[in-house]
Formats: sequence, C-alpha cells, structure tokens
Amino acid sequence: MSGIATLAAPYLDTDADQLSFSLGEPAQPALAVAMVELDGLFVELRLLGASHQVFAGPVRETLACLPDQPGGGPPASVDRRLDGWRYRFTSRVERCAPADLSARVSALRARLADRDGALCGVFPGSPDAVTALWARRTADGAGVEWRTWHAYPQADQLVTTRTRLETP
Repeated sequence: MSGIATLAAPYLDTDADQLSFSLGEPAQPALAVAMVELDGLFVELRLLGASHQVFAGPVRETLACLPDQPGGGPPASVDRRLDGWRYRFTSRVERCAPADLSARVSALRARLADRDGALCGVFPGSPDAVTALWARRTADGAGVEWRTWHAYPQADQLVTTRTRLETP
C-alpha cells in the first residue's frame, strides 16, 4: 500500500506527550503497511493507530503511544551505531494555530499523494488527523532516510521526524 488512505480505526495517541520512542519494539498491529525497496534495502513503513513504526536493516524504530511505555514525547535527537550501521533520528514538536495546522496538513497530503515511498493515513473525525511516512535514498547515496509527520488537531500540534540510516 502507498498513497493516502482514509482509516476506519480511531487513533490512540492524541498529543505528542503520549508518544514513546524505541528502537527495539516488536511489530505492532498496523492499519497500513508499505514496503519500499531502496538500492536493495527494504524499508517497511508501518502506520499504527498509535503512530508509526519503520523497519530497515537492523532498525525497528517505533514512535507511538504504547500501553506499557511512559510516553513523554519524542526525543529531540538520537545518534547510535547499530550492527555497524549509523542511525540518526531528530524530531520537532510544533504548536500551530488551527488554520496553520490545517494548511500544512493539506499541503503535506497533496505532496505525498502520488509520491513513491510514501504512506499517509487520515483518521476519522478530522481531515487534519494525519500520520504520514516517506522513505527515500539519501542524496549522497550513503544510505536511506525517512520522514514522518503526526498531526494532532485536537492539541494543535505537528510532530515531525527525520531519520537517516547509513549502511556499514
């Protein structure tokens, strides 16, 4: 699956503070999955009712509201070596005026609608309740990168992440 999907399931996270970050969670139940091949590396984009997971190489990135995790929001940055791969994650939580959030989500949906390697889910209740993922090769050819967006219209928040995974 790729592109934009209207989801039948309600989302479980309602603001950025409920999110937990992990690099070792098992696969969580997914509402939509897209498998992207980038230079022989398979990247699995997983849209959850509780946010997202991305599996690539040794990475099992999860940013989600999970039952046994404390939340606290996404870390600003994580830089690690995993089995010889270099992993770099950054995130930002922004408060937006409702009209600005709506305009940004609308532009994001239009930008990702037909883009290879993109997956976007719209949750019931608001066209701005969106979780989106997009994976691609890095410009320098050293690996892959993915970006995610989590829009919380009830909290006027937009969470953006960027991850870079460099091959050994």
